[in-house]
Amino acid sequence: MANETNDFSVALNNLFDTAGKLAQQQVDLLTTGIKAVTQIVEPLAKTAIDLVGSASNTLGQVLQSASSAIAPKK
Repeated sequence: MANETNDFSVALNNLFDTAGKLAQQQVDLLTTGIKAVTQIVEPLAKTAIDLVGSASNTLGQVLQSASSAIAPKK
């Protein structure tokens, strides 16, 4: 009877150990996924910000040129 209890205890211990390892692997996988997405999004965001800055500079130059063309000459 004591041997059966010991076997059950070992089996239960192994079950919880395996469940803990699976949970840890899922956390590691999620962490790796978040890092990968961050590494992809970061350069895209920088490029998008640079593009908006360039577009705004270009628009400013166009408006300045248009206002210079329209303004009366002295």
